[in-house]
Amino acid sequence: MTESLQTDRSGDRNSDLAEVSRISAALQFAAAVHAKQYRKGGSVPYLGHLLGVCSLVLENGGTEDQAIAALLHDAIEDQAEAFGGADKLRAEIRARFGENVLRIVEGCTDADVIPKPPWKERKEKYITHLQHVGEDVLLVSAADKLYNARSIVADFQQHGAEVWDRFKGGKSGTLWYYRELVKAFKQRVNGWIFDELERVVGELERGADV
Repeated sequence: MTESLQTDRSGDRNSDLAEVSRISAALQFAAAVHAKQYRKGGSVPYLGHLLGVCSLVLENGGTEDQAIAALLHDAIEDQAEAFGGADKLRAEIRARFGENVLRIVEGCTDADVIPKPPWKERKEKYITHLQHVGEDVLLVSAADKLYNARSIVADFQQHGAEVWDRFKGGKSGTLWYYRELVKAFKQRVNGWIFDELERVVGELERGADV
C-alpha cells in the first residue's frame, strides 16, 4: 500500500512538473513575441498584462491550456506582422502548444490582418463572435477584459479624462464596448469573473460621469 501511494504521488509530481514546464515555455515564448511591446500609453512591458490575465485565468479554475492561451492571447492580433505573418505565428503556436491552445488564442483575436479593419466594425464583430465560442474561450477573454478594465479605472484615477485619448473609441466608444462585453458574457455564462467585470465596468462608468 505504501509503495502504491508513493508511486501515485510521484506520478502527480511529474504531471505537475510537466504542466509548469509547458506554462514556463509559453511564458518564454510570449516574452519573445511581445519583447518590444508596451502597455498602451505607458512604459510598462506588455508581458505584465499577459501575466495578469494568466493569473486571473488560473485563479478562476482555468486549465493548463487556458493559462497558456492567456499568455498568448494577443500574439496573433498584435505581433503577427513582426513575426512574419498570422499564418506563420499560428503554425508556431500550434507546433509548440497544440491545436487546443491555438483555438483559444484565435477565439480571443479580433483581427489578424494589417491594416486592421475600422475599430467599431472590429468590436461589433467580436461581440457577436462571443455568442459562438466555447466557455474556455469566454474565460480567457473575460480575464483579458477584466484586467484591461481595472487598468483603465486605475489610470483614470491617476490621470483623469486624458486617459480616453489613448483609445480609438474615445470615452463613449470604450464605455459602449465594455457594456456590450458584459452583456455578451453574461448571456452565455455565470461566475465570479463575469460578475467582477460587470462591477468594474460600472465603476468605470460612474467615474467617467463625474
